[in-house]
Amino acid sequence: MKKEKLLPDAPGPIGIFDSGYGGLTILDKIRTELPEYDYIYLGDNARTPYGTRSFDVVYKYTLECVTQLFEMGCQLVVLACNTASAKALRSIQQRDLQLLDPNRRVLGVIRPTVEAVGAMTKTKHIGLLATSGTVQSNSYPLEIAKLHNDIVVTSEACPMWVPLIENNEHNSVGADYFVRKNVEHLFAADSQIDTVMLGCTHYPLLETKIKSLLPDGVAVVSQGDIVASSLVDYLQRHPEMAAKCTKNASIRYLTTESVEKFSSSASVFLNEKIEAEHIDLE
Repeated sequence: MKKEKLLPDAPGPIGIFDSGYGGLTILDKIRTELPEYDYIYLGDNARTPYGTRSFDVVYKYTLECVTQLFEMGCQLVVLACNTASAKALRSIQQRDLQLLDPNRRVLGVIRPTVEAVGAMTKTKHIGLLATSGTVQSNSYPLEIAKLHNDIVVTSEACPMWVPLIENNEHNSVGADYFVRKNVEHLFAADSQIDTVMLGCTHYPLLETKIKSLLPDGVAVVSQGDIVASSLVDYLQRHPEMAAKCTKNASIRYLTTESVEKFSSSASVFLNEKIEAEHIDLE
């Protein structure tokens, strides 16, 4: 990809990107840990879901959104989306940053989760609940194998969970059915699992329901706290990047779809009223 316009060099907000709403659960935890920073949240709601799309399409869409955030002054962007982290992060880090700006950084959510989960399991059997796209990418088992080659990962795709959450049906009887079905299927595949990863940023809204269905002693790993702690650690280890992130405690919400719909649906994920702005990526 050619660098078509000069990117701003001045310090700017931290960019948080997701294909939809789930990344708001990550943003919420990050803001709790780092309330002094400025943030721009970009949800590509017009083209969601990413989970069912090919690697090439997810990479293209993610790169467009990252580039947009760069053009808005972000020096650091967090892909608060498991599908984007699985299918696009490495290509952007290894190839596109050199063309766009080698001094900027793009981080994902999979690596911090994997780093944390290894210390939690005693049986060395981990379960993954995620979207079909994340499961098919095999990203979690591959990343875990790099750090913990003695851990067995069993994955369960949960294609109905995101639609239920985004339609505010996650507390319904229908949601109970699908969550129970997927959790039971996961443990039928491996009864030795003692740690379950929630490999989608939407899933914290189902965490209480999931925990109620797990065998005694099984731990649940939700990404928000882990990613937030990882970002705190990253900024402490990279003060040069922290200096490139402005601190006015502000937040902007951008969506590629209807601002009314985004503002309404975001209230499912955040306990505050927000005003979103529409953005075209063309």
